[in-house]
Formats: sequence, C-alpha cells, structure tokens
Amino acid sequence: MTDRQRTDLTPPEPESYGGPVEYLSQDDLRVPTHQLVTPDGEYDESSIPDLDDEAFRDLYRWMVSDRVFNRRMVKIQRRGELGTFGTTRGQEASIVGSAYTVAPDDWMYLGRAWTAMFMRGVPMRDMILFWRGIEESQQSFAEHNSQIAIAVGAHLPLATGTAWGMDIRDADEITMAYLGDGATSTGVVHEGLNLAGALEVPALFFCQNNQYAISMPFSEQTGANTIAQKALAYGIDAIRVDGQDVLAVYDAVMEARERVKRGEPVFVESVTYRLDAHTTSDDPHRYRTEEEEQAWEENDPIERYRSFLESEGLWAAIDHDAIVEEINAEFDAALAAANDFSEREVSEMFAHVYEELPPELRRQLTEFEQFLEEHPEAYDYIDQRPKG
Repeated sequence: MTDRQRTDLTPPEPESYGGPVEYLSQDDLRVPTHQLVTPDGEYDESSIPDLDDEAFRDLYRWMVSDRVFNRRMVKIQRRGELGTFGTTRGQEASIVGSAYTVAPDDWMYLGRAWTAMFMRGVPMRDMILFWRGIEESQQSFAEHNSQIAIAVGAHLPLATGTAWGMDIRDADEITMAYLGDGATSTGVVHEGLNLAGALEVPALFFCQNNQYAISMPFSEQTGANTIAQKALAYGIDAIRVDGQDVLAVYDAVMEARERVKRGEPVFVESVTYRLDAHTTSDDPHRYRTEEEEQAWEENDPIERYRSFLESEGLWAAIDHDAIVEEINAEFDAALAAANDFSEREVSEMFAHVYEELPPELRRQLTEFEQFLEEHPEAYDYIDQRPKG
C-alpha cells in the first residue's frame, strides 16, 4: 500500500465549513493541447525535440510507410484477398510519433496502430496473415512484445496487469496500450484505468481520439469536453496533444514515458482524425459531411511534417518516390509470402491453447487422426485455411 493510499483512509478535513454547496465543474478545468508545429508550418526552434537529422527523416519514412501499407491493404481487400481491414490514413503522426518513443523491452497492446508494430520489427507478412484470421501472426507479434486487441477496450486490464508484473519485478520497461475514443465508453476501459491508478503501475495509455467510434461522433459519445480529463477520476495525470503534429506527439509521449518509468501511470489523448472508413465494410459518407473531411484533409499530418523538414533544410535528402517504391516492394514480397503460407493441418485445432497438450486432448487428437486415416473421404468436408 502506498503513502497516498494510507492518507486516503483518514477522515476528510474540509478547508472551511458553512456556506453554500459548491460544485466541481469541467468548465473550471483547463485542458491545454500540446502542439509544436502549427498547421501552417510555424514553430519555435527551441521547443523542437532533440533528434538528429536521421531520426527526423526516419519519422517521415515511417509515416509514409503507414500510408502506403494502408492503401495496399485496402486494394487487396477490394480484390477479395482480405475479409476486411481498418485503415489509419490521417493518423500517421499520432501512431508514428508515439511508437518512436517505445523501447524494445516495453510491451505494446494495440488497437488501430499497425505501423507501430512494424517499427518493432514485425514483418508485413504477419500483419497480412492477421487480417486473414491466421493466428500464427499473433505468435509473431508476441515475439516482438506486441499484441492486437480486436474486442474494443478489452486489452486495458491486460496492459495494467502486465505493468503490475513489471512493477513487482522492479523492471525498467513499461507497458503501452493504444485505444480509441470509442473504447473509453466501455466498462472494461474503466476497470483497466481504475486499477492502474490504484496500483500506480508503469502503464502509458495512448488514446487516439479520431473523432468517431465507427459512426458515433465524439460529441455524442460523452458529456466530457475532452477524453484527457477523464483520467483524473482515476488518479492518473493526463496530456492532450495535437495528433496531427508528429513532433508534438513524440515530445508528449517521451515526456510521459519518463514519468511512467517512475511508477506513475499517464494517459495521453491524441486529437487526430480517421480520413477513411472505420473499416472497408463502412461507408463514412452516411454519417459525416464532405466539408468536414476536406477540412481534415487540409490538416494532413504528413504534409505538415514535410513543411517542417523543408524549413530545417532536411527535405533535400529525402526521396519521397524512392520511399514509396521501397514500401511497395516490401508489401509485394510480404503478400507473396502470405499467399505461400501452408494450409492448416487438422492437428492445429489442438495446438494453440496449452503449452503442453493435456492427456484428454491428446486422446482426442489421436482418435481424430485415426478416424481420418480410416475415412479419408472426410477431408472432403474439411475446409483447410482459405487464403483470403
């Protein structure tokens, strides 16, 4: 039990007594939004993060990589090679700026932030396999201390639990959990954040407020003015950052990570925008206007960062077309490797639950294999891993 928790057990001592009832109001709360480079490309040189020229260019490459990967994934989905896909176009600065702060031993639980995993070394092939529903991809993710959560918000208690284990081991790493604005309306996110605040674990919660929970606009999801302020109810400090400004995101999350390493959880709200559909099965024109979309298109995070690179004299060393060509070639190779992935064996139905197969499942597997050997015609009724 921490000193803070022991203090909370004492009877409350008001500052004064008598007088009228006073309300706590969000209207009295100032929630600043951290920004370093404005949409017009203006910035204060002294506030820019201390990165070398290669790192500044690397941020641009990863942002372009995110956009190219998403474009290619949508194309193969339209060809029937994926069931669905959730794009991140418009959120490149939010994803790349935050992921650039993460250390190799940190754990990441992700929602809509695929490129964050590529930055850790996850192959594109395995992300394609994941979107084809092939669970071996999750094994690859785990090897890079990463996992994707499909059930909205369900990973936050896991992130808190992982961070709690790190705290118990007095480890130097942290846990970072990505979530969206819609997830903050779920009970499981409340549970994860509340436990993190109560236990004071080394967890960083990075919320990408892309303005929509599928078709529900943020203004209709909650009565709160911001998502960041919600963290205060759990005893967690928060930062609100311009999610279209990659340097501001990097700066904010790097600052948060240092605090988290000291055992103080932090919640970051990144204000961004999903330019494309929620998934390829969604039609955003049914719930938002072209004028709104155009306004955010003009606030493109890649173009804003390019203006900064030009001002700093770093753009001349960047070959945008070569980067695109390189990422396309990487995707082509990844897709070919995914298409060559072997068909599922029937034994795999038993393979992904226990580290060592229990006797009863071993008996069932033996019985099933014997049945198939005696009745090979049964294979006509078994659908072995479709490719798309």
